[in-house]
Amino acid sequence: MPTSNPLAGLLDWYVAMGADEAIGAEARNRLAPAPARPPPPSPQPAEAPPAYRPSPPAALAPPSDAAESARKLAAAARTLPELEAAIRAFEGCALKQTATNTVIADGNPASGLMVIGEAPGADEDRVGKPFVGRAGQLLDRMLAAIGIDRSRAYITNVLYWRPPGNRTPSTDEIAICLPFLWRHIALVNPRVVVLAGGTAASTLLGRKEGIMRLRGRWFELPVAGLEKPVAALATYHPSFLLRAPARKSEAWIDLLSLKAKLEAGG
Repeated sequence: MPTSNPLAGLLDWYVAMGADEAIGAEARNRLAPAPARPPPPSPQPAEAPPAYRPSPPAALAPPSDAAESARKLAAAARTLPELEAAIRAFEGCALKQTATNTVIADGNPASGLMVIGEAPGADEDRVGKPFVGRAGQLLDRMLAAIGIDRSRAYITNVLYWRPPGNRTPSTDEIAICLPFLWRHIALVNPRVVVLAGGTAASTLLGRKEGIMRLRGRWFELPVAGLEKPVAALATYHPSFLLRAPARKSEAWIDLLSLKAKLEAGG
């Protein structure tokens, strides 16, 4: 028999529809606006990784102390291999920290002819030998023009490490490396030295004139440890001739003078 109570009928309908469990003491007004939700918490920024800071370079001695250390190491070298080992182990020149290789020499130290340039360039730094880039190829052609190849010459530089960007070496860098160069010349004991470029010429001759005034001239180069001065010819650096090819005629005159000197016995 159907119930006469409308509320009881509504409850029966709810049960028939599946609403058979009470979930609150009070009915919820589904038409009321939803309560505002609190804004979500702002995401915390991830902890930034520590900024990269390269390790500082090893502290270098003052130039005067580094030069004194180089003098002691150079003086202790009794042979070319000992001098090479001392140069490679030397840490007093900042250029070593940015160079790829220590570039010492190439050719024949017994040839009697020593060519001294300025410093390694990019190609020399990569290969580890002096005068192997475009300037070195020009030097080879210049020497070949007077009948000389690398088996009849010994080639080195004032500096043994490349200055960044091939810049001109500083006076401090030259002063630090100079003791090694003087000892290098003494151990090779050449009959003739070619000073290729202004840096080599002004450094070893102690002259203030530029290479255009010094080139083509012969000098007597006193070297500690040698009984007599070495004949030294100043000339253009091959890299300068690549930039100023009009000067090659002057360099050719210098080469002829070198050839005559060598043929006369130095």
